[in-house]
Amino acid sequence: MAATVCLSGFRTLPLPTVQLSLAAVLNCGQSFRWTSFPLTSGPDSGHPSNPAHEYRLCLRDRVVCLRQSPDILFYRSIFPEQDLSPAETTLREAETLTWIQDYFQLDVGLLKLYDDWSERDAVFRSLRSRFSGIRILRQDPWENLVSFICSSNNNIGRITKMIHALCKKFSSPLLSLAPPCPALASAPTMIPCHPFPPPSALAAPEVASQLRSLGFGYRADFIQRTAKMLVDEHGSMVVMGYMEAPERWLLSLRDFNTVRAREELLKFVGVGRKVADCILLMSLDKCEVIPVDTHIHQIAVKHYQFSRNGTKGKTTMTPKLYEEISKRLSDIWGEYAGWAHSILFTADLKAFSAYGLREDHENLSTLVAPNGIPGSGRLMMKDPGQSSKEKPDSATNSRVHLQDEGADLLERVKKRRRLASVAVAA
Repeated sequence: MAATVCLSGFRTLPLPTVQLSLAAVLNCGQSFRWTSFPLTSGPDSGHPSNPAHEYRLCLRDRVVCLRQSPDILFYRSIFPEQDLSPAETTLREAETLTWIQDYFQLDVGLLKLYDDWSERDAVFRSLRSRFSGIRILRQDPWENLVSFICSSNNNIGRITKMIHALCKKFSSPLLSLAPPCPALASAPTMIPCHPFPPPSALAAPEVASQLRSLGFGYRADFIQRTAKMLVDEHGSMVVMGYMEAPERWLLSLRDFNTVRAREELLKFVGVGRKVADCILLMSLDKCEVIPVDTHIHQIAVKHYQFSRNGTKGKTTMTPKLYEEISKRLSDIWGEYAGWAHSILFTADLKAFSAYGLREDHENLSTLVAPNGIPGSGRLMMKDPGQSSKEKPDSATNSRVHLQDEGADLLERVKKRRRLASVAVAA
């Protein structure tokens, strides 16, 4: 019998998409390890109230599965242990709910933030209706650190492919799962689920050459040397369940002030100001931090009266310029400036060019495909202070799609709305 879209085994959390949009948050370059499966079977699969995708993430002890309707977040966990008692299942699902609330920072009222940013900023106000439900994830700092070491001179699709390859190489599968719609002809029968490897798994000298063979380029040495620094300093003892001592230490950076936490991150190989700021924002609770790259500089020039630096198409992101842009945008957006920045960032991604113009977001599923071969995102810049000898991979550059620098963000949005209106009228 063909599989149908059903929510048997899922628990529910009332949560409208204006508070959390999985289609946006899990595809906009924050986390690179979620896998998206389209739910295409069944007579009602295309109904707007039914979930369109299932999203999966493998943790050290479970696989978290999420689906979403306009008003409900559906969740369940899959465990390697068999035949859990009902009481144990209830306890573990309560743990999963706690994890979801923490990971998506659901204690932060997003609508109030959107209202505040709309009052402060006309540019944001023009985008809020299309790009609702975008919030900053509270990720594991170790995974976040490795992921953003990979981000320099790279794009979202390729980073995603690299992180999946790293997990497959250095982490044994926790379990294997069938896709939610196994009737799909292209779907494999069972898919192994790999958790993110701990620092000790990436610290050995031979790891660098193994990562280079996977296409990591110069980033291979950065990752191995960073892992070794952490293990040498903090050891590899498991101190909290499945967490090694270096991972626990990275978590403790949440208790540091922003300046001191950034100083610690900048000690690692391959971590410059922008990478450090991404980690501060996306895993260390520094909600005011704005990671600045050339695209953010272009947005600042176009919309926030920031003077252009350098010739057209070329920007030298000096530490001084970085600080000036960060301060200007922080003054506009306030305490949660880093969160506001993520909406402008997402709006400028090519993969989101049609997002919000119609109800479905099927095109986004190609960013994190079940086969681990993602689509492409926009280029991420070299960090200030990164060695000029570190060159971007030519294979990366050939796949990068850059937005035209001369195209105005607001004008592009208006044009897309006009095209959508014409399509509806037709």
